Amino acid sequence: QVQLVESGGGLVQAGGSLRLSCAASGHTFGTSAAGWFRQAPGKEREFVAVISRFGGSTFYADSVKGRFTIFRDNAKNTATLQMNSLKPEDTAVYHCAAASTLGLPTRSRDYNYWGQGTQVTVSS
Repeated sequence: QVQLVESGGGLVQAGGSLRLSCAASGHTFGTSAAGWFRQAPGKEREFVAVISRFGGSTFYADSVKGRFTIFRDNAKNTATLQMNSLKPEDTAVYHCAAASTLGLPTRSRDYNYWGQGTQVTVSS
């Protein structure tokens, strides 16, 4: 079992930065890919970024590539999403997730564990 708790969301102006953290408990986090998804009001949940089990590989949605960075610290059981150059269209609830599948999963159904989410609001 893995429990995930996100933090770091808030209100920021366009062009600003936020850092989201995901704190994990459970002995399997270090063997799970960690991903970030987001869901805006009235829209489906969408993939944002994923990092492999040991942090050697990452993959990003085109909409955030070059602006967001995902990294993890398995010794501390954390996964972090650094978000720069934020845009109003980045406004959403951001969820951390863990997947026991290999590789860099981008589909929601590939993830076994989810956090409750943290709100990110970017004003224009």
